[in-house]
Amino acid sequence: MRRKTFLPIVFTLVLILVLSGPVLASTVNNTGVQIAQDGETLKIGLLTDKSSALQAYGYELSRGFEMGLDYATEGTMEVAGRPIEIVERDNAGDVDTAIEDARILFEEEGVEFLVGTVSSTVTLNLQSFALENDVILMAGPAASPAITSDAFNVNTFRVCRNTFQDAFAISSFAIEEFGPSYIILAADTAFGTGTAAAFDFALQARGASPIQDTILVAFDTTDFTNPLTEVLDSGADFVIIVWAGATGVTLINQARDLGVFDEMGLLQGTDTNYHIAAGNLAIADTAAYIVYHYTLPDNEINDWLVEQSQERYEPFLEAYAAFYPGEGEVPGLFTECGFATAQAVVAALEATEGDTLPEAMIPALEGLTWEGPKGEYYIRPEDHQALQPMYIINYVDVAPEAPFAYFELVQEVSGEDSAPPCLAPGRSSEELECPPAPDE
Repeated sequence: MRRKTFLPIVFTLVLILVLSGPVLASTVNNTGVQIAQDGETLKIGLLTDKSSALQAYGYELSRGFEMGLDYATEGTMEVAGRPIEIVERDNAGDVDTAIEDARILFEEEGVEFLVGTVSSTVTLNLQSFALENDVILMAGPAASPAITSDAFNVNTFRVCRNTFQDAFAISSFAIEEFGPSYIILAADTAFGTGTAAAFDFALQARGASPIQDTILVAFDTTDFTNPLTEVLDSGADFVIIVWAGATGVTLINQARDLGVFDEMGLLQGTDTNYHIAAGNLAIADTAAYIVYHYTLPDNEINDWLVEQSQERYEPFLEAYAAFYPGEGEVPGLFTECGFATAQAVVAALEATEGDTLPEAMIPALEGLTWEGPKGEYYIRPEDHQALQPMYIINYVDVAPEAPFAYFELVQEVSGEDSAPPCLAPGRSSEELECPPAPDE
């Protein structure tokens, strides 16, 4: 009998306001830097990636955040009497570029807090940067659990999901479908190692066992024959492939050619729309888990997001235009995450009356609950990770009339059922137990 396959669709900041006129009122942060407030333009520094292998996610973050601000401010692009301006920089997935961009944004552009980015490695470095300079960082699609666990700091919040949530959403379903033994092949990056650890945690908590240690593969690999042969020889019931970006298409197609999916199940999440089509990865009657797809949520906010995305944006690469006959761009995997992040930012700034300093923003964001494209979001105070619905889907149409409408919903997994453990040191509360602080 043919087994189902889980297909991936290969997942010193210094605040100086430069003004041409007088400051009406100002505030000084803990580093002694003066920040304009009270009616002055609020500049938000958006750090994204539009030129590396992760560029599709960077465009989704940028477009989603812009639409989210528009929606949350009811089209005014103003909050607490302050006009909003997005100042964007493309770091191409490079740490040094991102840190320099952040410095320039604050010293020369006058931004007051950061949003981003796509790469987990880059985001982990930005966290330290934000804490040292007493500013808020709203993390982007970067999914490493470390951002809100081992590397937790009070100035970082994440509305986008992390890969612990992926793992808890799908682990029981996978064991029931495939069996209890597994092997992991992952990119040797912060995202890859963090995600592999999250799946190990979730699967073993539900009774599964790894055949061997995770197989780590360099992210710039183009020939996956050796690691895939190791996977085939393992005898595991299923394989978990942890990858992100366009090279994941090569990985999956090589795995298919080697017969990996004939011998074992494949557990992974889905990727963004472009990579589905470009890699020809939609196979009927297969299942997967997914962070977000524009066809899944049934609510007015998601309807607005889909409509506005199609009205405002065209595919960001000409090569993708063929997949949108007569249509604008539908939201991708992380458009929702950028949108919901913007909603949280506006809600917090309404509560602080436009004050962007951490001492005001942190209590406004901790425990924040709101309705977004996927339904209810809740920022957990202990680790600053937003809980949110996740999805298990089934492919039903490999050539849909509507752009990328491949899926039907199998199960919506609630934010509570896909909630990650709290691994932020020293953040235990009456509601949640976390690890002790290092000096305890």
